[in-house]
Amino acid sequence: MSNKNHPSAQAPRKTMLNLGNLPPKLKAADMKQAASQYPRTPSRVNPNQPPWPAYRGYHEYSFAHATMGVRLPTILGKAIDDVWKTLNQEYDEDRIVDLVNCIHRMEDLMGDLQGNSKLRPIVDDGAGDVALWNKEIAKFFRGKDFMNAPWLFAEAYKYRRMRECFSLSKYWVDYDVFFRQKCDTFSRSSQAVFELSQRFSEPQKPDGNMSEEARLEKNKLLFHELTQVCLWGNSTDLSLLIDMTEEDIKKLQSTGGDHLAATEKNILGNHLTKLAEYVCKVKGGRIDFVLDNAGFELYCDLVYADWLIQSGICDKVIFHGKKIPWFVSDVTKKDWDWILNSCVYGQLFGDATDAEVESLRVLGHRWKQYEKEGKWKYEQHPFWCTGYTFWDLHSEAPDLFQYLSESDLVIFKGDLNHRKLTYDCHAPLDTPFNMAIGPLASEPGAPPVCSLRTIKSDVVVGIPPGVGDKLDEEEPGWKISGKYAVVLLSEGRKGEAPIYQN
Repeated sequence: MSNKNHPSAQAPRKTMLNLGNLPPKLKAADMKQAASQYPRTPSRVNPNQPPWPAYRGYHEYSFAHATMGVRLPTILGKAIDDVWKTLNQEYDEDRIVDLVNCIHRMEDLMGDLQGNSKLRPIVDDGAGDVALWNKEIAKFFRGKDFMNAPWLFAEAYKYRRMRECFSLSKYWVDYDVFFRQKCDTFSRSSQAVFELSQRFSEPQKPDGNMSEEARLEKNKLLFHELTQVCLWGNSTDLSLLIDMTEEDIKKLQSTGGDHLAATEKNILGNHLTKLAEYVCKVKGGRIDFVLDNAGFELYCDLVYADWLIQSGICDKVIFHGKKIPWFVSDVTKKDWDWILNSCVYGQLFGDATDAEVESLRVLGHRWKQYEKEGKWKYEQHPFWCTGYTFWDLHSEAPDLFQYLSESDLVIFKGDLNHRKLTYDCHAPLDTPFNMAIGPLASEPGAPPVCSLRTIKSDVVVGIPPGVGDKLDEEEPGWKISGKYAVVLLSEGRKGEAPIYQN
């Protein structure tokens, strides 16, 4: 949950940003008025000129300002502390000296952040994304600095620069400064972890006495609940749904509507019913997850994907993670392997009962078996760790677009993925989702796309008219509180052949 006043969000005392010759200050009302004159025509859209006005670090009314001026220096400071902890456990001088040089590069990056330096090209560290990054910097951001470049690009650039601090080393190329804290988020979630493992460790047993209509209705109800577990990252009352008979379903349909409505009241843009209708009619399909956070949230994603396999909706689930440490908590292959192996072999929860530990091991074994059988697959395309938004996926990563076009549904998890879907710009709050995501809805071959997002930053689309205005008056910090969410669906243009420009 985002909170500007939380101690973890405060800048180190020495952090003083040199803002230089920035444009005049803008107020939220000015941006709102300007947004009504948009969107730009597609031919005029580029990374420095989104369809609606971009959020930039010098916009003091926005969360972009708090992030660029406070949160990013704080995150980098904590990352440097993490590296010092690692260095203090080393004994080999060559490795120590190599790691000290990594720290020096991180300190240089801190100086650039605090001094609001211009965005320099990425140093060629042999990675395949260098040309893509530097093409974008040269074409759209020449002369831009951390505060006047669009917030999304400047923030992504900072994490790529952090990667550079280690990729230029000899021994520490794969070091993840965030790994320790990602593991902690899972190990501190024992109650919720076992709540789910004890409910889902045993494979589902089909009820031969249940009609097809009742089976479909049960799947829809379970899908509603599990989607919200996946959305909020914690469990709701699944006990109502796991072992339902046909009679139970009828009772819940007549008396349980209030329960489901209560759990959905903070989902401001809510396509859950439409999503459930679509997904529960898929049989033996493929669903893709573009992952967000490691730790407990990833665990919830795995429980969700397990149910999609067991229900027969899917026979394949593809998980898309990041190649490099990214935005603190995003899932990497190391995080993926860690959580699967921790479920099977780990001793993370000292107070757990034997039954709880066993339920987690059963889940872990089944998930690893899915991997071996090809039912689950983890992938990490380099495009996910670029400064481009997903409006450019079709043009900058046509291979990835083609691959996603074969999916029955692509679920984008979390706030960052939502920002990239919508170009992270000041679109009107009631902008339809399929308009806000542009080519990922309108291009031939675009797959059905769902965004599961708790709202933690300024961009919000797809909510009913008037809702945002009312919240602006009653809860001024609602866009960064994490209290509200959206579940939005674009039907795409699946089945049409993608068209690529030469």
